[in-house]
Amino acid sequence: MKLHSESFPDQGVIPERNAFARIDPQNHVALAGNNNPHLAWSDVPDGVRSFAVLCVDPDVPSKPDDVNQVGREVPADLPRCDFYHWVLVDVGADVRSLAEGSYASGITPRGKAGPLALDGTRQGLNDYTNWFAADRDMNGDYFGYDGPCPPWNDALVHRYVLTVYALDVAELDVAGRFTGGQVLAAMQGHVLAKASITGTYTLNPRLHAL
Repeated sequence: MKLHSESFPDQGVIPERNAFARIDPQNHVALAGNNNPHLAWSDVPDGVRSFAVLCVDPDVPSKPDDVNQVGREVPADLPRCDFYHWVLVDVGADVRSLAEGSYASGITPRGKAGPLALDGTRQGLNDYTNWFAADRDMNGDYFGYDGPCPPWNDALVHRYVLTVYALDVAELDVAGRFTGGQVLAAMQGHVLAKASITGTYTLNPRLHAL
């Protein structure tokens, strides 16, 4: 399989229109466009019955001690962990592209509804669900796509890996408030092919200026 995006090139910088937040000189960050990126795939193998899409940031700090703290910077060598930004399953076998902004356009405080989505697809919870759990104004179930918002003081530029999986099942065996991890587990033994692209993003003004 091959995957590409008209929103940004592989290994390129993700535009602010596809991000959750942008740099703001006064307040460190401000809300951004939050449109899901365009994706298109080809060279699909025989026997495909559906597709799944995951977007994962593997560069999230494993410890929150320095995150968004004035006068401090999250060290680049801090161990990192995965953060899911988009969990989409049951994409039809005849589908070959997803339009920019079709699944997310703008930010929905407390999260978008789900899991049911466009054209019979289902969306799982992204990890903003946990991130905002203690935030009185933003807590809720965040289904579907919400874009990059790395710590504004992170010394590491974050990567966002978008992967489309070709599956031999029409509906993935997940239900309700399912997560990216549950989708990965349910896909075991059902992946016929997959393809990925990676975008980068930072809210650190020091790195943005390089």
